[in-house]
Amino acid sequence: MTHDHDLVLRPTEAQTAAALNPPAGRNGGDLVVETLAGLGATTVFGLPGQHALGMFDALRRSSLSYVGLRVENNAGFAADAYGRITGEVAPLLLSTGPGALMSLAALQESAAASAPVLAIGSQVPTAGLGGGRHGYLHELRDQQASFRDVVKSVHTARTQSQIPSAIAAAWESALTAPHGPVWVEIPQDVLLAPTTLPVVTAMDATPHEVVPRPELTAVAAHLLSGATRPAIIAGGGVVRSDASGKLLALAEKLNAPVVTTFGGKGAFPWEHPLSLQSWLEDRHTTDFLESADVLLVVGSGLGELSSNYHTFAPRGRVIQIEADAGKLESNHPALGIHADARLALSALLETVEGREDDTAAESVRTVLDRVRARIAAQELTLEQQVLASVREALPDDAPSFWDMTILAYWAWSAFDARHPNTMHSAQGAGGLGYGFPAALGAAAADPTRPVLAVSGDGGAMYSIAELATARQYDLPVTWLIVDDGGYGILREYMKDTFGEATATELSRPDFVALAESFGVPAVRTTPQSLAEDLAKSLTEPGPSVVVLPAVLRMFAPTHL
Repeated sequence: MTHDHDLVLRPTEAQTAAALNPPAGRNGGDLVVETLAGLGATTVFGLPGQHALGMFDALRRSSLSYVGLRVENNAGFAADAYGRITGEVAPLLLSTGPGALMSLAALQESAAASAPVLAIGSQVPTAGLGGGRHGYLHELRDQQASFRDVVKSVHTARTQSQIPSAIAAAWESALTAPHGPVWVEIPQDVLLAPTTLPVVTAMDATPHEVVPRPELTAVAAHLLSGATRPAIIAGGGVVRSDASGKLLALAEKLNAPVVTTFGGKGAFPWEHPLSLQSWLEDRHTTDFLESADVLLVVGSGLGELSSNYHTFAPRGRVIQIEADAGKLESNHPALGIHADARLALSALLETVEGREDDTAAESVRTVLDRVRARIAAQELTLEQQVLASVREALPDDAPSFWDMTILAYWAWSAFDARHPNTMHSAQGAGGLGYGFPAALGAAAADPTRPVLAVSGDGGAMYSIAELATARQYDLPVTWLIVDDGGYGILREYMKDTFGEATATELSRPDFVALAESFGVPAVRTTPQSLAEDLAKSLTEPGPSVVVLPAVLRMFAPTHL
């Protein structure tokens, strides 16, 4: 039997001596960066501001690498990508008021996509808290309230002694499935005040595992083993939990066709005989999934895009594995299993009985043939050529980050992400400006391989300032900008709905000349030379820009 006192960690003599004699010249900001380093952080993102200067001053006394972006929202997108690529917490250092609020759209994307971002923001001095009446610069009546509806959890440190525990609790929250963004705030005076507290050493913030209940996995295994037409929908939770291998093993054991959601791209091999790929906005795929007698949904809440705009109406039994309890059965009745995807798939693998089914692969081929025939009838050769050129130029293991642009909408359905966790987009929250700053965050995580960003000209203007960041840190990101003279997808939506488009046409810069003014090499390409130009840019060190003037169209929706 273990008693609480057996768990007390007694310091060594060296630790005691160091604690009694902390180095001089430290402040509350040092406690922040020491805690981050003690938790295992190596890189932080952010943008300094008046109330946060204590944290930024402390960075020069730490081992942490700092990547500073030009806009807080873009810093948040960079941290988001770092968290997705590494599976580790991405610290994001922010100022108060406007600086903090500028990060909200990025944190909403992190929440929707389950990216572990630890945002640490400053606050007005302690004397000014609690009412918004003191007239401090950047003051808000309740700054936490602005974040509470967006992030997983909110943490505060009102004294220096609270800083390590608040950050450790936030770290644990960010990494507990489902991963997500968290918010910590610390007043300016707490960050600036000199401290005699001991240097923060290694911290333990081990996330809680979300383990499936065995009686539920037993029922799920029974249903799947006895199914005659099983099928699987694999969502982003499979990628986030690194469960792609277990998904493949289960699908092959059950002979169950698999479709990956847009957030789950790469979770299942694209050319596998059981792969329905990602054609979720196609009625042929929807019909097939509706006809399954047992449908296993792993790591997806079956939201708007994953349910073909809420037209999906399954007729068989649904089993839903989801780490976010709020998404369980939120759209369809199911046997809901609250669990991390990897742990639940492991449990199913151990208990399901193998199924022989000679017709499964043939059924998959039939569905895909119908999808291809529908697309082929729409005369969308240019769009397919452009997407194929991107796939040809991009190394198989190179990550790509896609903004909300027509080519990305194509990629959700039609792009072969050849490895898990390599294709990412902003389709969680759907904000513009994600692609390029996110790619910079991925390059900071692993500068040894090239990274591709894809934007339209409208989305590109959201993050054009980050060309300076790319050059300053010499990050290996190639930015493909598809220039169609406006907000292309909104232009299409408005023409389809109202007969003509309003507020969608944009004046824009010469992107090639603009990139070159930042010292970033750039080239203007054509659909015919895109593959060659893109491949060349991806193989050269440092940042680059490829501009493709082209008006692309979406394939016709089939949710009716």
